[in-house]
Amino acid sequence: MQGTTWRWLAALALALGVLAAAGCGDDDDDDDGSAQTGTAAARTFDAGTTMARLQDEGEITIGVKYDVAPFGFKNPRSGNIEGFDVDIGKAIATELGVQAKFIEAISDNRIPFLKDGTADLILSTMTINAERDEEIDFSDPYFIARGRILVKKSDTSINGVGDLAGKEVCTVLGSTYEDTLKQQAPKAKRRLVDTYSECLELIQNGAVAAESTDDVILTGQIIQDDSLKLVGEPLTTEPYGAGIKEGDSAFRMFVNEVLEKFKDDGRWAKTYQKWIGRYTGEEQEPPTMTLKEAIDLSK
Repeated sequence: MQGTTWRWLAALALALGVLAAAGCGDDDDDDDGSAQTGTAAARTFDAGTTMARLQDEGEITIGVKYDVAPFGFKNPRSGNIEGFDVDIGKAIATELGVQAKFIEAISDNRIPFLKDGTADLILSTMTINAERDEEIDFSDPYFIARGRILVKKSDTSINGVGDLAGKEVCTVLGSTYEDTLKQQAPKAKRRLVDTYSECLELIQNGAVAAESTDDVILTGQIIQDDSLKLVGEPLTTEPYGAGIKEGDSAFRMFVNEVLEKFKDDGRWAKTYQKWIGRYTGEEQEPPTMTLKEAIDLSK
């Protein structure tokens, strides 16, 4: 399993052009889990706030995915943590004037990490919904994904969610697709695993017939294995938000300010094109959906 995961990440890293040998000239591709940020223009914050604590510590710990290109993955050649979510994390760290320390946060431990203080912030392709909002706080949406189904190109028996009855379908523990598959494909046989790289291996070796998760995650898998394809209409709308510890309204406001600046000054568009648009050929504007609208989608 470990060898297979390394190989597909290596292939994807090559496809995305982010290996160290590619020499793309980006200043922020040299981190190994901790990203250096500038401190000259760092703001000051009231004592007792999370922002002041993080500045005192000189570091913010951010939970990201390690196997979900193009949002968060560990480059197998350089060891760097890279992706769309990672770049947003670096922007937040820069605004604080601290280092960004990236740790792996899979779908099933993202909320526990916030609750027990393992992570200060979660940027891990986490969909905002009402159930999660009861346990943690969210930023405003910073990306909108759509739920899709992935199958082998050679499989003509699955053309949409209605064809999943009786089929083995992989998704990840702690993701919204546990419930989506229950509701929209109740007769499908769900195969729940810890990571999306496990789902990819299962569909490649024929252990499952399909995988269901966000379109951008599945697109990352298609980039490295063109024997796969997306089928059917979108199942869901998945607004991604930064996860924040419950009740920390000052930190949530700060993160929202950084995200708003990131969207307005062109960095969001640049980051989208760098990690997603150049491979999908699709244009997308920064999301304007509010947090309330995102939560209401899940009710």
